[in-house]
Amino acid sequence: MKKTLCLIMICLMAVMLFAACGGSQEPQEAEEGGIDYMALVNKEYPLPEGWEDAIETVHYTNSVGDDVEVEKKAWDAYEQMKADLEKMDIHVDLDSARRTIDAQQKIVDDFTEKYGADYVKRYVAVPGYSEHHTGLALDLYLNVDGVDMYENEEMIQYPEIWEQIHAKLADYGFILRYLEGKEAITGYGYEPWHIRYIDNVDVAKEIMEKGITLEEYLDKLPTTDVAPPEDDE
Repeated sequence: MKKTLCLIMICLMAVMLFAACGGSQEPQEAEEGGIDYMALVNKEYPLPEGWEDAIETVHYTNSVGDDVEVEKKAWDAYEQMKADLEKMDIHVDLDSARRTIDAQQKIVDDFTEKYGADYVKRYVAVPGYSEHHTGLALDLYLNVDGVDMYENEEMIQYPEIWEQIHAKLADYGFILRYLEGKEAITGYGYEPWHIRYIDNVDVAKEIMEKGITLEEYLDKLPTTDVAPPEDDE
């Protein structure tokens, strides 16, 4: 009888312990799920399936009144970096982050009308293949002497400011995505304002210190000609 009672008590304790731990491994798997912060999205690699269901985002209104949607961890890191830059009297804001496929198509149409087809091939992604679909790619703009500078042709005139910003990126898990001289790999021209969150400070520092692209780090170089058109001389 005593042995039977002991066995019953042991079974009850095991059941209680199993329930306290979650009852199964499914909750743990759910916690480990979500997005891959190292995912490559470019002219050859589309947005991974299921991404939009897994991503957690926040919305933010920038200084010119636009709504910007950002992946949550990328947003937290950006806020910390922004505060750090302000201590250096460098002021940035978010021009854009996550875009839907429809929004990306509108950008293609607008930029084609404004800048021409060659410019679009050089700087704008095909809908479905834009890194901005991830919510991890952030386009910054500058505020210089109290004036917002968000047009590309305005921002490119401040290389010394961008250099200081780039020096801070890796400390917060960001990298510069489209490097000068790497157009044949990334498929896009140099964009000092386009940064990418990868959620790993050590890897971000390695990429930035080596001056390489995400494609090079992941050993996924383009298999076709993705280089943008050459600038007219």
